[in-house]
Amino acid sequence: MFKRIDHVELIPSDFEKSIAFYTGVLGFTLKQRLEVGAPPLQEVAYLKLGDTVLELMRVADPGCATNEPWGVGYRMMALEVEDMDRALEYLAEQGVPVTWGPVHLGRSRRAEIHDIDGLPIELRQW
Repeated sequence: MFKRIDHVELIPSDFEKSIAFYTGVLGFTLKQRLEVGAPPLQEVAYLKLGDTVLELMRVADPGCATNEPWGVGYRMMALEVEDMDRALEYLAEQGVPVTWGPVHLGRSRRAEIHDIDGLPIELRQW
């Protein structure tokens, strides 16, 4: 019945800067971008990484949502990396600091970074 996660939605504070971060730094590609006439939603951009899709939503006057990192609710998205050390070195060159880790978790390594709005992103090397 259920096949997979189709996409994850984010409402960024700055639509253009977020598109630039996810495409320019994290390697997503712009799959589709379109204006939407359904206030407060103004525009959406679908960004693709492998078979994963991230939907950025431009809304009029986005508010600020605060979630406790360990509370009930969505915590973060995770990106699989081929080589944790190379990924962290590259991110440091792009001015993106590691906010947690890396740590070994059995057969994997895990670290965390944040996007330009401070939203957490897990990095996982299996």
